[in-house]
Amino acid sequence: MIRKLGAMVIDGVWRLGFATRFLFLLLRYSGQSFLRLHLTLREIYFSGVLSLLIILVSGLFVGLVLGLQGYETLQRYGSSEALGVLVALSLTRELGPVVAGLLFASRAGSAVTAEIGLMKTTEQLKAMDMMAVNPIARVAAPRFWGGVISMPILAALFSAMGILGGWLIGVAFIGVDDGAFWSQMQAAVDIRYDIINGVIKSFVFGVAVSLIAVFEGYDCVPTAEGVSRAITRTVVSSALAILALDFVLTSFMFRG
Repeated sequence: MIRKLGAMVIDGVWRLGFATRFLFLLLRYSGQSFLRLHLTLREIYFSGVLSLLIILVSGLFVGLVLGLQGYETLQRYGSSEALGVLVALSLTRELGPVVAGLLFASRAGSAVTAEIGLMKTTEQLKAMDMMAVNPIARVAAPRFWGGVISMPILAALFSAMGILGGWLIGVAFIGVDDGAFWSQMQAAVDIRYDIINGVIKSFVFGVAVSLIAVFEGYDCVPTAEGVSRAITRTVVSSALAILALDFVLTSFMFRG
């Protein structure tokens, strides 16, 4: 047991160091990927636009459920008009970036890992290297920046659809006053402490998920089983990283 535990620790430290070095290489060769702008735009379409359906539908249903649960709780204290504040703050501060990040990791992150892993299995990355084409600049960096750019936009759309869902269930179905819903939301939600903090969180989550997805695909064992394990590690590691980073960022943002 001690030998296995030591091997796991050594392997984890080694992979963490390799991932850090891989991040520096991504940043170093990002200029070459931006010179070929069509590569980054294609990855933004793949990671962002093709993820819109699951983001929008999930955001709508999260807003509907949040509106129902929030109204049931606020009604006990005679504060049902504050439903808009509860929905908006919950989505912009926490639920929007976190749930959108988890969905993004499940949909786009796993796809990026599978794509790069299959390229490694079929030796396409080695072929690029032999032809003096840097695979990090040609394959990894555009996918990394496509995820980093797409994630804040998807989180914002998730929060917007969630607020719409809260309005539908609260105002259109339950009968909360429309003016009170929007006016109290406008007075309570602060751009700096609520919206900007949510954007910062979503950007950090995008960096973490994109790095994990690209790294796991680039580092996977070039077999069918190795690719499947890399995809599993991407989803699990991304989920844990998002939750851990959310706690750290929240503790810094709201420590006052």
